[in-house]
Amino acid sequence: MSSRPELKVDDEVGFIRFFKSLPTEGEDTIRIFDRGDWYTAHGDDASFIARTVYKTTSVLRQLGRNDHSGLPSVTMTITVFRNFLRDALFRLGKRVEIWENSGRLNWKVTKQASPGNLQDIEEELGGQFDAAPIILAVKVSAKASEARNVGVCFADASVRELGVSEFLDNDLYSNFESLLIQLGVKECLIQVDKGERDVEMTKLKAIIDSCGIAISERAAPDFGTKDIEQDLSRLLKDEKAMGTLPQTDLKLAMGSAAALIKYLGVLHDSSNFGQYQLYQHDLSQFMKLDASALKALNLMPGPRDGAKTMSLYGLLNHCKTPIGSRLMAQWLKQPLMSKKDIENRQQLVEAFFEDTELRQTMQEEHLRSIPDLYRLAKRFQKKMANLEDVVRAYQVVIRLPNIIGTLEGVMDEQYRDPLDEAYTTKLREYSDSLAKLQEMVETTVDLAAMDNHEYIIKPEFDDGLRMIRKKLDKLRHEMDQEHRSAGKDLGQDIDKKLFLENHKVHGWCMRLTRTEAGCIRNNKRYQECSTQKNGVFFTTQKLQSLRREFDQLSENYNRTQKSLVNEVVSVAASYCPVIELLAGVIAHMDVIISFAHCSAHAPTSYVRPTMHPRGEGNTILKEARHPCMEMQDDIQFITNDVNLTRGSSEFLIITGPNMGGKSTYIRQIGVIALMAQIGCFVPCSAAELTIFDCILARVGASDSQLKGVSTFMAEMLETANILKSATSESLIIIDELGRGTSTYDGFGLAWAISEHIVKEIGCFSMFATHFHELTALVDQYPQVQNLHVVAHIDDQGKAKREVTLLYKVEEGICDQSFGIHVAELVRFPEKVVNMAKRKADELEDFTSKHDGMAIKCEKEDIEEGSMLLKDVLVRWKKECEGKDLSKEEKIGVMRDLVKGDEKLLANPFFQSVKAL
Repeated sequence: MSSRPELKVDDEVGFIRFFKSLPTEGEDTIRIFDRGDWYTAHGDDASFIARTVYKTTSVLRQLGRNDHSGLPSVTMTITVFRNFLRDALFRLGKRVEIWENSGRLNWKVTKQASPGNLQDIEEELGGQFDAAPIILAVKVSAKASEARNVGVCFADASVRELGVSEFLDNDLYSNFESLLIQLGVKECLIQVDKGERDVEMTKLKAIIDSCGIAISERAAPDFGTKDIEQDLSRLLKDEKAMGTLPQTDLKLAMGSAAALIKYLGVLHDSSNFGQYQLYQHDLSQFMKLDASALKALNLMPGPRDGAKTMSLYGLLNHCKTPIGSRLMAQWLKQPLMSKKDIENRQQLVEAFFEDTELRQTMQEEHLRSIPDLYRLAKRFQKKMANLEDVVRAYQVVIRLPNIIGTLEGVMDEQYRDPLDEAYTTKLREYSDSLAKLQEMVETTVDLAAMDNHEYIIKPEFDDGLRMIRKKLDKLRHEMDQEHRSAGKDLGQDIDKKLFLENHKVHGWCMRLTRTEAGCIRNNKRYQECSTQKNGVFFTTQKLQSLRREFDQLSENYNRTQKSLVNEVVSVAASYCPVIELLAGVIAHMDVIISFAHCSAHAPTSYVRPTMHPRGEGNTILKEARHPCMEMQDDIQFITNDVNLTRGSSEFLIITGPNMGGKSTYIRQIGVIALMAQIGCFVPCSAAELTIFDCILARVGASDSQLKGVSTFMAEMLETANILKSATSESLIIIDELGRGTSTYDGFGLAWAISEHIVKEIGCFSMFATHFHELTALVDQYPQVQNLHVVAHIDDQGKAKREVTLLYKVEEGICDQSFGIHVAELVRFPEKVVNMAKRKADELEDFTSKHDGMAIKCEKEDIEEGSMLLKDVLVRWKKECEGKDLSKEEKIGVMRDLVKGDEKLLANPFFQSVKAL
């Protein structure tokens, strides 16, 4: 940060006047001014950058006078600016405008970016983003009292695809939330609407916000469909079919498409015409996940994650290519619903899992050297490509025969056929299609010059080039001689200490390591150019003269070869469709190999699970482990079996001490189910699973008080979503419920919700709770099973009670919690702990007096007892009426009436009430 550029601005007063005249943008938009090889921000934006990037406001400088007429400003180097871009767009969800000056104070916005629209700044980001930047527009029709019609259009501008979907939703927009997660949306456009739909928009905003997605509000006219058919016919590859596309009947989705096309400005760039594909997204082809499940299963890295393996993405992502890493993120949010598709992926994973040599060869020798092919194709499509990009495409093409050869070397037939179908056949086809590109590059490009990072056309291709090349080679030879001469003069080794380099600013010059640089000081033959981290750059008069001549000739060479380069780049660009198809196959292979790598390198190898069709079979896991938790240092993970069997253990109630492993147990089941449905192996010794249509979670007390939602309200909203979204094929995970209100209310809700899930929904569910009374559900419903996490209690007198958590899950119930034990673990003051123990003992003594008095009541007993009690109360009221009795006397009258009623005293219900 110390090498921050100095704040030097021409016509400070004029710039301040111009800046203050700009319309105020929302706080989500940051304006950056491009000053050539450095950048500035001003006003509130400067303060924001000072706090978030430099972590101090001392970097702020005043432009103009140091009074109210001045302008707080901050400067950034190119590197700092690029890091800020990544942070602002991916972590903070900001929008960025980049302004450039084309004349005297003629500043204009030349680039705009938002979390879902990175087209303008892909070069600045260098393709370093984990997931595809998906942007989605949504339009809602909520005329009916219950159902809401939702139409969406979404785009991944990096691969030129438009997706549309239209579906019915409930009043909590559960399907819309699942869609946002399936697609990994980064930014959402919604309609600003006054009137009845304001309430619906507020709900949508809350859901979008809970998923951590940036919101952009657009005016209602942007969602109009008047010109949509004309716009799509210009963008789509097959414009003739536009009128017959079934998607155009989806009126809400078409309105969303209109808003999205306008926002992205894709019609302003003619290179987009005829390049886009339109497809309809089917929400039911993937497992649905809500935002709570995403957090509960630790699917994606969070801002507070320390180790990479704390998230499932971090654990599984051993991809060697950027395109593979992005596809991995997509697959995690789109678990498959088709048994056939899941087993196809499993078979491929098994091929690489069983053959270690095949897996390592693919990862280390082949995939590691593949660039971001989608980004490369995009450069050709946007006419930004140069000869270097052509060479990068060529380098991929020449590696294909080796990749194909490695795959053909698989001898086991059970794996060879699936590998052929998924990869080898396709790669062979693409390799044949790209053979002409390879031939063209080898004929026209000077591949030998690449060693000097020069990307030029072969000199023999043109007489003019041949002559210039001859002169350049002669100059280069003379420079080498000057280099050797300097080495001899200074007594420095030209291979280890004195180097001849082509510097990006100084051109051809020499470099000495900083420790040896003293020998050129006070020596008139050598002129110092600059001192940098890697040494001191200097030159001589002769070398300077040779360098000038060399630069001039290089310019002539580039000018002469320009038309040839354009022709080569243009021909290479025609191969973009094949490069994109190749990218899809490479990315798929990279993710599959990454699954195999993770499955083989886990502390205990993962196993291939057996999958049952939807609605059939049981979920039985042997020695199951949490994949992320077992990777933590110094942890010996305790394995547990899981038995979700239809009719006997569909609904599991897990009780036990705090920190005993209840949460880990139920979450690991969700994680394993998701891993199985993306085609990965799972952390068990044996596993069979049914296919779930969604995983719904209610986990932890995630307070949303900053958004005006209490802990309990957030808990109830999440639970309402579960009850409305779940089907008999879902998996429900509930970790504590009803803790944000009174014990009786909380228990009542927990019981009612559990009963509803068991009776009405009938899906596999797990409920971790401290309400031990909930375990009584097992008496009423055979499909409920009680489990508990085991704790060993060492009673050496009450003052020395030691509790050892064993993290083992067994059948039966746990009749107590261990809250005071946890308080001791975190070093509560001894006085407080002792008081808590004394109070707990008093309550235990009170209840122990009534041990053995719990009497099972039949329905008839309860009804009869209630009638008898009512009768006693009526008689008591009559006895006391009109008499001036004290409180004690009234109690005495009641006691006498009860003692005299033998039928009431013999009633089991009355006896249990009396005991309490």
